[in-house]
Amino acid sequence: MVARMDQATDTTLLADLLQARRGTAFFARKLNELGDEELDGASLLPGWSRRHVVAHVGYNARALSRLIEWAATGVETPMYPSPEYRDREILFGATLSPAALRNLFDHSAVHLNVEWRDLSDESWEARVRTAQGRNVAAGETVWLRTREVWVHAVDLANGAGFEDIPDSILRRFLDDITASWRVRGTDQGLRIEVPLDAGTLARGDLASPRARLVTGSLPAITAWAAGRGAKGVSQDRGPLLPAPPWI
Repeated sequence: MVARMDQATDTTLLADLLQARRGTAFFARKLNELGDEELDGASLLPGWSRRHVVAHVGYNARALSRLIEWAATGVETPMYPSPEYRDREILFGATLSPAALRNLFDHSAVHLNVEWRDLSDESWEARVRTAQGRNVAAGETVWLRTREVWVHAVDLANGAGFEDIPDSILRRFLDDITASWRVRGTDQGLRIEVPLDAGTLARGDLASPRARLVTGSLPAITAWAAGRGAKGVSQDRGPLLPAPPWI
């Protein structure tokens, strides 16, 4: 029997899907390394156990699958009925037995992958709405999932770090974060510089000569910007401050 393949033909989209699938495999590996009792341990997210992280990632896949179904059918299917519903869902998921919690992650990831696989080129361009109310093409779901699985694999607090995330994902994630700062105006007086082989990546307040300068490697700066610690990050004057909120 011939294996089913992605219906998409755009090479950039196919490369993005590969990154999302690799991130899913990475999250699965870090999850499977944890014993059942270890799921009760703290994650890197304040107030969340590892159980909450796994539940969130599982239900996120289901929510994104609803957007792909919307794109495929034209029938509006929101990610969540409401923000309160999303929060209740995660809290409920965190109470599942270890086996059920692992199955939630596995089955929801497979479901999303099948929905992606069967979506036509035309439907990838269909407009859907994210939980934050943004109107985007269905192709944006691939990046949304990519970001979730790679970053939350680190949040499992099981040995993964931002240095395990591919540079291309880190750069796009950092762009997302700094763009949100710019929209809110919270990047004023803050300049970020990251030394790269091709030169220096600069973000934040690039106009003010008095902006405080925060520097570090790409993984370290992205982790700091995402609120995941400040190891390897330095500031040119004064104590290093927490990064502005980006969500």
